[in-house]
Amino acid sequence: MSEAINGDLSAKAAVDTNGMEWAASPSGTVFRKRVHLVGPPESGQVTSIVRYEPDSSFPAHDHPDGEEILVLDGVFSDEHGDWPAGTYLLNPEGFQHAPFSKDGCLLFVKLRQFPGRDREHHVIDVNALDWQPTDEPGIAHKPLYAQDGFEDRMRLERWDAGTAREQVTYDDGVEYFVIDGEFEDGDGGYPQGSWLRLPPGGAHAPRSQHGCVLYVKLAGHHYLNAADA
Repeated sequence: MSEAINGDLSAKAAVDTNGMEWAASPSGTVFRKRVHLVGPPESGQVTSIVRYEPDSSFPAHDHPDGEEILVLDGVFSDEHGDWPAGTYLLNPEGFQHAPFSKDGCLLFVKLRQFPGRDREHHVIDVNALDWQPTDEPGIAHKPLYAQDGFEDRMRLERWDAGTAREQVTYDDGVEYFVIDGEFEDGDGGYPQGSWLRLPPGGAHAPRSQHGCVLYVKLAGHHYLNAADA
């Protein structure tokens, strides 16, 4: 049976995950807070915060349409390695693993949103990257993913305290996840743990009084067509 959580891609969507209850996954030791879902509950397109309890695991599985993971806390592991907080992974179509966590971990995860077998497998220690300046005053970034042939681009952004942007329009849409700090726009504030999606053509004038660190995804939202799920 198909379900939808914030499945209307033509509308702005915002969720403060701090106010959500953890929901158990089929493993029983892995829990999640889903902010976006289109399709079957366990095999659809989904964006979520995922918590692995100590000594938790998932059976081996592959990832149709790819998987993206940002390790927020603890150490996430699979047979390919141990991935501590600050690790970014993009696992493309055809990738298989049996994930687990010895001591527990917290992840930001996007599933079935990266189609294309030509995508490269990315593993990045973002802690080892230097912040790079952007054209926007007060904003630096760390590139995470960009590949010829694919429109989506992912990066981290750091906004200095007092950063205020003029109204910006995202022709191809944007997603934010607040890793640290808080920012706001005309519709309200987005504290640490918040997720925000603006549709293609969406616009706002964001600002951050005390500064923040964000995951940002630009473009690629046509991959989330509910009619194809």
